[in-house]
Amino acid sequence: MNNAIAGFSKLSKEEKINWIATEYFTSPTDAIATIKQYWNNDESLQKLHDEFIENTITNFYLPMGIAPNFLINENYYSVPMVIEESSVVAAAAKSAKFWSTRGGFKATVLNSEKIGQVHFLYKGDVDKLEQFFKQTKSKFYTETDSITKNMQKRGGGILDIELRNKTKELENYFQLHATFETKDSMGANFINSCLEQFAKTLKEEAQNFSDFSDDEKDIQVVMSILSNYVPNCIVRAEVSCRVEELAEKNINNPQEFAEKFVQAVKIAEIEPFRAVTHNKGIMNGVDAVVLATGNDFRAVEAGVHAYASRSGKYSSLSHAKIENGIFTFWMEMPLALGTVGGLTSLHPLVKMALQILGKPSSHQLMQIVAVTGLAQNFAALRSLTTTGIQEGHMKMHINNILNQFETSDEERKTIKKHFENKTISHASVVSFIENLRK
Repeated sequence: MNNAIAGFSKLSKEEKINWIATEYFTSPTDAIATIKQYWNNDESLQKLHDEFIENTITNFYLPMGIAPNFLINENYYSVPMVIEESSVVAAAAKSAKFWSTRGGFKATVLNSEKIGQVHFLYKGDVDKLEQFFKQTKSKFYTETDSITKNMQKRGGGILDIELRNKTKELENYFQLHATFETKDSMGANFINSCLEQFAKTLKEEAQNFSDFSDDEKDIQVVMSILSNYVPNCIVRAEVSCRVEELAEKNINNPQEFAEKFVQAVKIAEIEPFRAVTHNKGIMNGVDAVVLATGNDFRAVEAGVHAYASRSGKYSSLSHAKIENGIFTFWMEMPLALGTVGGLTSLHPLVKMALQILGKPSSHQLMQIVAVTGLAQNFAALRSLTTTGIQEGHMKMHINNILNQFETSDEERKTIKKHFENKTISHASVVSFIENLRK
């Protein structure tokens, strides 16, 4: 049974590490060595990483790879991806190369509105509240001028503020529902600052509204917070070509392939059990670029899956059709991303990733991220409807198995040669290693 600790956050970094090592490991020395093995030799860089979060003890590394040859809106990109899953980067690169000779990807930002809400309780006359809101609305703008001034200079700011009556769903519950344009920043801090000022103005102005009774003046603000559901911050990514142009290795009959591909997408549109895995594959590509560029992948995930459920049933994000001999594969998804602020100006590898992408605007990054997700989805569906998903995945995964068993260079050559034309499974590789070492 391990012990609780008081004041952990007040301990020095060394003290935190020593406590963890002695409390949870039979060999504290080995544990400390492992923790420190991942420290950066550059002290200033390590200090920067230490201050990203609280109670830092070390760095947790994920591989950063590059998927080249993405032709997006007639420009080539090499896309940085941060992910630990085998075959994701290879699949993205394969799709990028495939479509680069077939016109490339087209991407468009359809809208870029962000949303924030002040959630409050009001127990009085609804007509009076509506009258109060109409009279007070302009003050929500003027009293946030100091917050929005710089954003307005960049072409952003508060787009609109609505009063929403939610009392049918929850007694006495109302919202100030605000929409924002935050340009190249993701805008979370900006939006939350505006919302907190809205809440302050709401409470103060209610006290001065003559039509309210004393009880009606007592508006209770529950919370003020942005929403990570951004159904009006949408990007569309698409590829298309003549069906016969799909022909390539493993696609000997392009018409049959296209029809099977479309059916696979239709299954994901109507079957939630398949749709979840289908969309998870899309997010393999999306999250990897979101992470590499210092954006919030948890917010993106939450918003995307809510969007996939907007009809009341969880469904595929991507769609496909064959029309007049043309195969088209497309996707629309919500993406609230930033290229300034947050980690984008702090993390050296994030800055490098954005440099590799040509220092994109937030709209351009939305397009790149959506395209990578679509490319990932194409690669997965292509494998599923032709050779099967495991063949390529296990070829990549074999390295993890070989590392797990600490194989030598000579053993690796022998093992990889043996499995060149064989079905790879974890059990078969382990069995071969054991026999090889006897």
